[in-house]
Amino acid sequence: MAKVGIDVSTAPRQAGYISDNSSITGISLMHDEGTGGNIDGGYGIFPLFPLSNCTFATCSVGITARQVLRAAGADAASPGYFTTTFVNGIKTETTSTRRAGLIRFSYPFASADPMPTNHVVVDLTHDLQRSFEGGSISVFPSGRVELGATFLQSYGTDNYTVFACYDFADPTSNTKPTAFGTYQSVSTSTPSDITINSNITFLNFPFHPSVSPIQAGALLSFNSSTVLTRFGVSFISAQQACANAEEEISDWDWDRVEGASRNAWEEVLGRVETHVQKENATVLELLYSSLYRASLVPANLTNENPYWISKFPFYDSLFCSWDTFRTVHPLLSITSPREWAEIVNAYVDGWRHRGYIPECRANTKAGFVQGGSDGMPILGDFAVKYSSRAEELGVPTDDLYQALVDTAENTPPDWTRVGRQNTAWKMFEYIPTDWVDPSGSVGLPTREASRATEYSLGDFAVRQAAIALNKSDADIAKYSNRSLNFMNHWDPSVTSDGFSGFLQRRFQNGTFAFSPPDACSPVDPVSHSDNYFTRGYYQAGNEPSFEIPWVYHYANRPDLSALRVRKVVFDNFNTGIRGIPGNDDSGAMASLLVFHLLGLYPVPASTQLLIGSPFLSSFIIHNNLVGTNTNFTVIGFDPTSLASSPPVGSRLFVKSVKVDGKPGSLCWIDFSDVVGGGEVVIEVDGNATSAAQRGCGAASSRPLPDSLETGGFMAQS
Repeated sequence: MAKVGIDVSTAPRQAGYISDNSSITGISLMHDEGTGGNIDGGYGIFPLFPLSNCTFATCSVGITARQVLRAAGADAASPGYFTTTFVNGIKTETTSTRRAGLIRFSYPFASADPMPTNHVVVDLTHDLQRSFEGGSISVFPSGRVELGATFLQSYGTDNYTVFACYDFADPTSNTKPTAFGTYQSVSTSTPSDITINSNITFLNFPFHPSVSPIQAGALLSFNSSTVLTRFGVSFISAQQACANAEEEISDWDWDRVEGASRNAWEEVLGRVETHVQKENATVLELLYSSLYRASLVPANLTNENPYWISKFPFYDSLFCSWDTFRTVHPLLSITSPREWAEIVNAYVDGWRHRGYIPECRANTKAGFVQGGSDGMPILGDFAVKYSSRAEELGVPTDDLYQALVDTAENTPPDWTRVGRQNTAWKMFEYIPTDWVDPSGSVGLPTREASRATEYSLGDFAVRQAAIALNKSDADIAKYSNRSLNFMNHWDPSVTSDGFSGFLQRRFQNGTFAFSPPDACSPVDPVSHSDNYFTRGYYQAGNEPSFEIPWVYHYANRPDLSALRVRKVVFDNFNTGIRGIPGNDDSGAMASLLVFHLLGLYPVPASTQLLIGSPFLSSFIIHNNLVGTNTNFTVIGFDPTSLASSPPVGSRLFVKSVKVDGKPGSLCWIDFSDVVGGGEVVIEVDGNATSAAQRGCGAASSRPLPDSLETGGFMAQS
């Protein structure tokens, strides 16, 4: 929940921070994690800013006037800690707990003034979007500052209200403010014309449903070269924010807070264990930095739900399920099932109180639906993997299944923000173009063909959950059939790049509406896939492209997948600044890279993972629910294969896969074997001709990955 860090003056700044020499405007308390959407970013609430070389009455408190550059090379970070130094010599440090944290400013020592007066701005009105719609601030003689304000959500049409509490009376050093007051714009027409008043300690700006340009906040002065402040955040009240700070950091002990955060991150990152001295250093840095980013969201707002009282967890930054269902949630299912169960419960509780599975909750409010209702494959994934442990994890499976069914059957009044266009989907068995729902339900009437693929996947998730939860044969048949409706968008007569047959839009009379296939992600095994890459259609930073390097598996050519995944990783990811293709999309890119490096790719709402050629010679997966340690070993691992174009003869082609000594498919592995605590041995060789001939192998009765159309996915492990 608390993600404290610096904010820059330039955009794009989705998470507040940019590594370039942009000026710093504040140190704020909450941020999104590498999202798309609004380039100004989300949150960035109630920033602090340290000032020196001014008097209380003359300090430049306005957001533009106060901004400053960082010293070159001053940024440094580790899990639980961030620091930078401004060009004026002021050093900033941060650390945090779940709903609270500590911020420390160290001002340069002035020999001519042994008792310098330094200052801290507490900004009420600026978030990253500059979207203030009303709020209040109170400054108390004790050194406490309480704030509450309403801002616009970063990806949607709503606003949200949030609160914070700052304590500046550091008991460990007896540092207290020597002066304090508030500042505000003289008028909204001249917001940069600001007055500071030590006699006014409370400001209130009534809510108004439009963005206000006013600048306002508090200014505190200290006769100290170090100022430590404790903060708390809340979506309930300023008093709750203060209570959160008092509960989580009662002792103001920086080393304890930072150490606890570091230890918590060590435990999370250690769920994938490697031999650090033996593996490639770049691969390790890619792996663990990605595991870190993949664990930052969704954000745990349990006990901070401002909308309803519930015994279930409340999570925010489900931003968006369209981005995260493919890789983030499957990764959590492997390494972090206890935390994942809480997130799944939050999805189900969203349905319980809003009627539909949440899709893109951002800043605690419903955001925009991007395609289907992509919380559905997340719940389906949980059902097929953990239904037998659901009671232990506190997930009511009857509610989970009903959430899936309601979201699959019902049409909300506005499916722009939640749910699906189910009236059309069920009536036509495809999504018609230029069709108006007679019920009056509305949404974004575009992307009909691509939405059909996601609706189909959502129905497949209901089907999978129905099997796992022993629901009726009628339900299984209904959602099995409906999950194939995307084929009703298939037009075999359309030709592009020498290939025939592509998904197309359709009118309500059944005729097709042409869309250029090269603008709509043409995909087909081997020849289409090669063309997809060579013609430049592949976009490494776009989620529908995530699985494309692996689709050769379905054509019995995992050798081509191995080569393609190597090229995708080394051409698009590195350990430098801008080392990922685009933004991180709430950990989607990070978790994708983790799977690539481990030689795995998850099939949504199923227990199958495609298996390939790992970038590590060995690793251990620890599962924190079942308490297992699954050892993966690559026999014949070849470091020369770690390249965009591995040299001919380098050993990267999977020759055999054995799980606890039993031979299996060369193309897929079951989830139960990935977390089962056994031994997975992957043998690789460098003979490309033999690799092409053996394909997915003959050791398994089902060597190819499953396809529902050809009778696959008939049983869950």
